[in-house]
Amino acid sequence: MSRDERVVGLPGWVHVPAAIGLLLVLLPLAAIVARVDWARFGDLVTSPSSTAALRLSLQTATASTCCCVLLGVPMALVLARGAFPGLRVLRSVVLLPLVLPPVVGGLALLYALGRRGLLGGVLEGFGVSIAFSTAAVVLAQTFVALPFLVVSLEGALRTAGRRYETVAATLGARPGRVLLRVTLPLVGPGLVSGAVLAFARALGEFGATVTFAGSLQGVTRTLPLEIYLQRESDPDAAVALSLLLVAVSVLVVVLVRGRTATGA
Repeated sequence: MSRDERVVGLPGWVHVPAAIGLLLVLLPLAAIVARVDWARFGDLVTSPSSTAALRLSLQTATASTCCCVLLGVPMALVLARGAFPGLRVLRSVVLLPLVLPPVVGGLALLYALGRRGLLGGVLEGFGVSIAFSTAAVVLAQTFVALPFLVVSLEGALRTAGRRYETVAATLGARPGRVLLRVTLPLVGPGLVSGAVLAFARALGEFGATVTFAGSLQGVTRTLPLEIYLQRESDPDAAVALSLLLVAVSVLVVVLVRGRTATGA
């Protein structure tokens, strides 16, 4: 092996903070597993309130992920391919929900779309009420999850470059055909990865949901809200539901990321 082909190894000390970081992630999860009342686990996670919360979480997270795809794909395309003044400011605004506390996001949605909000009064005039409804849950989840898809897809678009798009355009393909037949298939794994991140973030959303949508059983009480309520009345149920939420999140991420790796 020549000098240019030698693989540069990592310094030994790098593994120490890496191991500490891994322990920081695994130790709390192991504590949940150790704390679960396995004898009552089935009954705890199949109670009517638990199953209703899980069903609502999966439904709203799926709906919000679809909203993220419909809105986030054009946003990522504009950020990655656009060239106009104010693009950096636009990117900062799009990514703002990543750094905002979820409760602040919920308040912002409430003051925008609530009954006395910026647009809420107009919507009320047409008989449309969004706050404290299932639609409010979807909007809150979309608000906090959208940047995850945009960041992932924008990175994939920048990595892919424009070479194949330029070739297709040179051969006479219209912009719409280039987008559908070249660009999107090329960044498909990145899109799937971003959608998975958005789904996982939406599934675990709490702050914006409880602020904008409230906690109405069967309507707005998602699984994180059910866990929070059960923490006071039945800690064993809260722990069991927490483990269930972790298991669902891990299952979704592993399955879809595995397909993404295969596609890549």
